Amino acid sequence: MKTDILIVGSGCSGLYCALHLPKDKQVTLITKSDCESSDSFLAQGGMCTLTCEEDYDPFMEDTLKAGHNENDRKSVEIMIRSSQALVEELLDLGVDFQRDWYGNLIYTREGAHSANRIVFHKDMTGAEITSHLLDEARKRDNITILEYTTLIDLIEKDNTCYGAVILHRNGELEKVAAEYVVLATGGVGGVYQHSTNYRHLTGDGIALAIKHGVELKDINYVQIHPTTFYTKESTERSFLISESMRGEGAKLYNKDGERFVNELLPRDLLTKAILEQMEKDGTEFVWEDLRSIPMEELKTHFPNIVSHCEKMGYNVMKECIPVVPAQHYFMGGIRVNYESKTSMDRLYAVGETACNGVHGRNRLASNSLLESLVFAGRAAEDITRLGSQETDEEFVKQWPMDAYEDMDKLKEEYLDLVERKVKGEGNV
Repeated sequence: MKTDILIVGSGCSGLYCALHLPKDKQVTLITKSDCESSDSFLAQGGMCTLTCEEDYDPFMEDTLKAGHNENDRKSVEIMIRSSQALVEELLDLGVDFQRDWYGNLIYTREGAHSANRIVFHKDMTGAEITSHLLDEARKRDNITILEYTTLIDLIEKDNTCYGAVILHRNGELEKVAAEYVVLATGGVGGVYQHSTNYRHLTGDGIALAIKHGVELKDINYVQIHPTTFYTKESTERSFLISESMRGEGAKLYNKDGERFVNELLPRDLLTKAILEQMEKDGTEFVWEDLRSIPMEELKTHFPNIVSHCEKMGYNVMKECIPVVPAQHYFMGGIRVNYESKTSMDRLYAVGETACNGVHGRNRLASNSLLESLVFAGRAAEDITRLGSQETDEEFVKQWPMDAYEDMDKLKEEYLDLVERKVKGEGNV
């Protein structure tokens, strides 16, 4: 197969990148499952934005403080300065951020934020944004989307990426020649026992980066979300209880119904406090009380969370719910520059699989959607700029046609890894 740009992943970063590439370029986007099964669709709380110039310094300081000042300050500046134009673009695309009676955007607040600066759509902001991006991508004649198609390996020579090997849903392997490859493969939650992530997000981009010597950054920086719904039953993934609920006034109690912590601490500090309280109480969860949030606010802002709790047997209007920390987000990843380019030529990484230093050691709530979209757009801009400086003929001459001659052997190796992972054998 020949394509101009191959994008691996159908989350908001992969889709946004695809939409910002030239329309005369053929873009092939593959995704391991169906397009809607990305963590971008699961994002509840919202997306940060700069509300006014006076909030720039507080926004910057909140991000740095949450990240323990290990953030790349220039990356944070790029993200914040790009936020207002991004919100306007999403509004033009039809994204329905919450507004007041006068038509003004409503801003909410989450843990570790010093001000209300988060735009949102009920408790399903990620789905609202990503669904509009997906709808637009499906309209574009130059974008081909292949679902249930898995990235198996990169094709590279002399630290230059020339494409990839992919596995189609019918079991056939195929080599793809691409002028540029963009990894938008998501996080690593699928390798954890308890995670808010989809199970098929198993750090594939990270694994291939290791195999091919692509530089990584801070891969031990994994964020645990303080509050997911606790259940003894085995579930596909942990159900997130949005941080926005605590931003709107929800409280946390120990086994005796006593408040034990400031609910708006940064996620890592709050998680530590919850785990310490669980150990002290000898329990597997703590209680979260949503009753301090007005009933109408619960119904309009958090309808899916309220519905899930009811399905699990809890009436949030009358009683507390059990919550427990679970793996949530990957701050580290494939090291990229400010244009999302990796250490390998013609290879880019965006979204949760990339690390541009925005988040530092701990992500500030609701910065993930913003960071993913901003730097996906910058990847598209850089690819467009570089692509205009060369011809297709020059690229075709360089492509290593003999890569992976034994495709059957590669497929056997991959399927063996999958079988071992399912069985839980070793560190696959």
